[in-house]
Amino acid sequence: MDLNEKIRALPTQPGVYLYKNAEGEVIYVGKAKNLRSRVRSYLLEASQANAKTGSLMREAVDLDYILVANEHEALALENNLIKQRKPRFNILLRDDKTYPYVKLTLADRFPKVFVTRRLRKDGAAYYGPYFPGNLAYRVVELIHRSFLLPSCKIDLSRYHPRACLQYYIHRCLGPCVDGLTTPAAYKEAVRDAQLFLEGRHAELERTLTARMMASAEAEQFESAARLRDQLSTVHQLQEKQRIATAELDDDADVFGYHFEDGSLAVNLFHMRNGKIVDRREFFWENLQVQGSGIMDREEADSESVILSGRSGAEGVEGSAVAFPGASYGTIQESPAFQAGHVFSALLKQLYIDQHYVPRTILVPVDFDDRESLSALLSERTGHKIEIVAPQRGEKRSLVDLAGQNAKQSYTQRFRVLEPSRKAIQEALADVLMLPELPRRIECFDISHIQGAETVASMVVWENGKMNRSAYRKFKVKTVAGVDDFASMREVVERRYRRLRDAAQEHDFSRAGHKQNKTVASAPEDARSKEPTTMPSLVLIDGGLGQLHAAAEALESLGLTTQPLASIAKKEEIVYLYGSEDDPIVLDRRSPVLHLIQLIRDESHRFAVGYHRQRRAMRDRDSELLNIPGVGAQTRQRLLTHFGSLRDVQQANAESLAAVVPRRTAEAIWRHFHETATAV
Repeated sequence: MDLNEKIRALPTQPGVYLYKNAEGEVIYVGKAKNLRSRVRSYLLEASQANAKTGSLMREAVDLDYILVANEHEALALENNLIKQRKPRFNILLRDDKTYPYVKLTLADRFPKVFVTRRLRKDGAAYYGPYFPGNLAYRVVELIHRSFLLPSCKIDLSRYHPRACLQYYIHRCLGPCVDGLTTPAAYKEAVRDAQLFLEGRHAELERTLTARMMASAEAEQFESAARLRDQLSTVHQLQEKQRIATAELDDDADVFGYHFEDGSLAVNLFHMRNGKIVDRREFFWENLQVQGSGIMDREEADSESVILSGRSGAEGVEGSAVAFPGASYGTIQESPAFQAGHVFSALLKQLYIDQHYVPRTILVPVDFDDRESLSALLSERTGHKIEIVAPQRGEKRSLVDLAGQNAKQSYTQRFRVLEPSRKAIQEALADVLMLPELPRRIECFDISHIQGAETVASMVVWENGKMNRSAYRKFKVKTVAGVDDFASMREVVERRYRRLRDAAQEHDFSRAGHKQNKTVASAPEDARSKEPTTMPSLVLIDGGLGQLHAAAEALESLGLTTQPLASIAKKEEIVYLYGSEDDPIVLDRRSPVLHLIQLIRDESHRFAVGYHRQRRAMRDRDSELLNIPGVGAQTRQRLLTHFGSLRDVQQANAESLAAVVPRRTAEAIWRHFHETATAV
């Protein structure tokens, strides 16, 4: 049964579907209220017109499905399968940070309490997560001090000969030594810690008060004093909680986002007792979000969300994505980006498996399964969870605040913040091991079409910017056919032979041996004053072949200490001459790489422009030379008089006869006009 037949045979019940490729790998997981209806929509021509669905259906060759009882189960199962299979057409969330939990090992003979960041199904009770992270450590310290439960790594399944220091400084009941405590007393302490961690302070207060009074009546004053201290701690916590409840709101998570140029940043504010206690960032790069889902165009880095990416920015130039006024965290929906799909997937993976979910989750946009997800989370946590997309008021202000922070996160992550010129120079000198800060960089590129009209360019970066007046053009003279290496060798040798000679002439002049002379007609690559020193770096547009050709040219001139590097076009790898076996691979956001690319691209642009100019001149010249009676001198007279080939074409026979003989003028006129008439 082929894929289309499988889809048409699907049941109409709720469930989860899994698309597979030819290797049997799951490439997409989705859920649906009606499997047949939802999956058949992928076959529609309109659905396959968008990039995500089209790519998915071209790769998918098989389909599996799992039936469930209702949409809540479908949501949970979809989330689990995405995390297990990591299909590349789904959002795969890898958080930028993890938050700690307090773990109470109830399955042990003598339970311990300690901080952990990994949740496991091991019979232990987990409390949290705690924001900020150090709060979990403070809570555990309080439990050590007040309830005397240990967090040591000592094996408590057996007794030991003596207790550790924690027992003697009254931070542990000493379950490791027989006779220091009893299982019943230890069980009471564990029960007290549970009530404390669960926030059941009123019940804990009643229990502690009753036990304190009983100890006092039995004249166990040391025990009564310890219970009194515990009770005092609970009272202090209760007072703080009453103040927070009276003045501030309940716990909430607030989301904001910023999308631009295919990259997305999301900020999440954790509010506890009405205060923002922490912030998290998520980033996706090169998103292609269309139709019913999201597809990555490349993998995320190690600290990114594998959807692929991290946060915010300013308005998008000239696109359908726009930011209304000063409001952040809201982007008008467009075929290219639908924020609701992002938040639908993000919230599922963030909250479905969590032990604690705040009562309120504020999101910047609505999405289709918001109510279903809210109901599922309420069912799992045992209290009502509201997922709200506020449009106005204080809650909307919080979303806007998160969006503003997402904008800043986006800028720091995706935009290259321009460093100072000195900082770039220092970084470039460090990366390329230059002896001093670079002040002048000269970059070369070769341009031709199948060896015809081979030319070269040299562009100059000087003191932090491109120096257009110092650009040079070269017509390759000694190389026939396609030989980029020989062309590069010739051009570099010509450039630096002239520069070396100019430096020597300058030295002679200063010594009084020789005066500079004014040159009336300078060659094409020496039309302005030359520098008298070599550049800080010679940069070659090309790979190892071009680099070695340039090195041979410099060595032939005795310039063996000149810093020389090249940058390969496709891989963007920098080769430093003398260290070719250890190429430099820069981060794609590195200002040094951006500077090298800027210079390389300018050199390429200048070379291509000159090549086109030479090609146009060649085509123009051959057009006139094809006319009987027109030689090189006649062609030159015509172009000098009329200014261009187009004006020659438009001239009448009388005008042409004023420049060339009458018979030649008529031949020229017939060539252009009779050819045009025949066409």
